[in-house]
Amino acid sequence: MALKIYNTLTRKKEPFVPLRKGEVGIYVCGPTVYSDAHLGHAKSYISFDIVVRYLRWLGYRVKYVQNITDAGHLLDTGEDRILKGAKREKLDPMELTEKYIRNYFEDMDTLGCLRPNISPRATGHIPEQIKLVETLLKKGYAYETNGTVYFDITKFPEYGKLSHRKVEEQVAGARVEVRTEKKHPADFALWIHASPEHIMKWDSPWGVGYPGWHLECSAMSMKYLGETLDIHGGGMDNMFPHHECEIAQSEAATGKQFVRYWMHNNMVLVDGVKMSKSLGNFITIKEALNKYSPEQIRFFILTTHYRSPVDFSNSAVQGAGEGMHKIHTTFERISGIVQTTPKGKSSPEINKILEVHKKKFIEAMDDDFNTPLAIGTLFDLSRELNKYLDRTHDDVSLQPALEVYEKLGGKILGILPFSKKAGIEGTQFIELLIEMREKLRAEKQWKLADEIRSKLQELGVSLEDKLGKTTWKKN
Repeated sequence: MALKIYNTLTRKKEPFVPLRKGEVGIYVCGPTVYSDAHLGHAKSYISFDIVVRYLRWLGYRVKYVQNITDAGHLLDTGEDRILKGAKREKLDPMELTEKYIRNYFEDMDTLGCLRPNISPRATGHIPEQIKLVETLLKKGYAYETNGTVYFDITKFPEYGKLSHRKVEEQVAGARVEVRTEKKHPADFALWIHASPEHIMKWDSPWGVGYPGWHLECSAMSMKYLGETLDIHGGGMDNMFPHHECEIAQSEAATGKQFVRYWMHNNMVLVDGVKMSKSLGNFITIKEALNKYSPEQIRFFILTTHYRSPVDFSNSAVQGAGEGMHKIHTTFERISGIVQTTPKGKSSPEINKILEVHKKKFIEAMDDDFNTPLAIGTLFDLSRELNKYLDRTHDDVSLQPALEVYEKLGGKILGILPFSKKAGIEGTQFIELLIEMREKLRAEKQWKLADEIRSKLQELGVSLEDKLGKTTWKKN
């Protein structure tokens, strides 16, 4: 089964065929950096981290572009989010954005998200955005009024094809205050005239102003990935108006299809309501990391399909942590055996178990990145391997099993231990203590050897001595 992706544009799963063989260009709408990222952002960027990881595992050369919005993102009232944040914290706008850009990448690194290949900023691409506006004016898709340039949606008959909204049903003032100079209430601003007191502004052919929010993504994505992208991702709440406007201005400018596969992740809910900064019901990633491990947060998000909403609660995250612990325990048990039995013989039974579950895992991921089902196969695999290990005393090689866990659970899903509190450092320390205990037993220092065993038990690590060898597992 080849990879299939649910395309929001067509509302169906489609076989994935990139524009250029062996290469994938993916653009994901990045954060607006005026405050700390919350768990809703974590769901989005972990979801697309999985997409990038899996495509690379399949052998594609992936160029991953994720923008930084540090100008032009307006609230429904027309107020600039960056300027609002700068006033709140009494900082220069660029000082504010630098602070939260650093915080954002710290959060993503902690959650195990791979860094994008390119993270372009809106403020660093003003010339490209002005050039795109000039192209749209020249082609008759835009008009200028009092220093503000609007896209004329009546000139683009396909406007609404992504969100399936009709032009006559559009609401005025999407992200920008209603302006009487618009030809149509739903026309959106490409370039906005700046009032004298506006801080972030640039010279343009239409006077001093700043870019509209939608403009940056078209200009930057096409600069780095070409006029047609393989994949464009973002939150479901960005489908309209943001992505709809991106399609209109991009395709009007180039005459080409802008995106081949549109992907949208669903939201994090709190008591059935979308987690949002505007609603005040959000939990920042940093706050969550004070209560939960990075792996636990990541595991919690991946137990729900990226296109489905996930309802946040302490009990839900704790439950995910308990499930994750079962996989970690098996992984660490296998790691321990590989360390103590590096030259075991091959086991056809284990190889068969691995083959069956690896196939199921890949089938799940090929089905529109179905991480809940993929995680389910890891649970099944863990159960089968534990049953085998509980009933056999043979010196078999578990290196193939370890490699399967590292590839599926580690390289693709990123749910194996990776925080400073866990991971290989912890495994090495346990192995060192076991080695010290064995030396103490050889010297008949039974009391000290038993003390090491007891202390490890208190830390949740059980030792088992069989046939002159010691293995360990987490309780």
